[in-house]
Amino acid sequence: MNLVILDRDGVINEDSDDFIKSPAEWRPIPGSLEAIVRLKHAGLTVMVASNQSGLARGLFDYDGLFAVHDKMTRMLADLGTHVDGIFFCPHGPDDGCGCRKPQIGLFEDMGRRLGRTIRGAPFVGDSVTDVEAARAAGLHPIFVETGKRVDTDAPALADVESHTDLAAAADALIAARKNRRRRQ
Repeated sequence: MNLVILDRDGVINEDSDDFIKSPAEWRPIPGSLEAIVRLKHAGLTVMVASNQSGLARGLFDYDGLFAVHDKMTRMLADLGTHVDGIFFCPHGPDDGCGCRKPQIGLFEDMGRRLGRTIRGAPFVGDSVTDVEAARAAGLHPIFVETGKRVDTDAPALADVESHTDLAAAADALIAARKNRRRRQ
């Protein structure tokens, strides 16, 4: 599979209990942007799938969200790379939508837009909800410890590949990809 999907807050950038409402509040986790560079150089399509309930809560508007994404994409461009797509759920936790993780609507939309199945693709997240969403969508969940505090002994994480951060997860994905190619 030539695709890797990343959660945004807590994986690419520092998360906040107060939400990331503006470009000034968006700060990449050290090494995360460089990890995306390595994933792209390894020939992978890199997509982002993120819950953004701050929209439904009125904490920021679409222009604010797009300004945050613009900052991220400009910083990646400065490193000579990009993400191939950003998918987000604008709904709140009580809206009952099908796209808010742990529902799988974001992943279904991603597969439709790519014109192929994404089953088996790695999804790197920082929460139990991300792991549940990955499993429900038939993706390979990978947990990183850079998000909000999560009990890493939680039953939902018992058999999940885990790394300290996106940089370590990217290195493991690239190494596994190289090993698969050697065996072929």
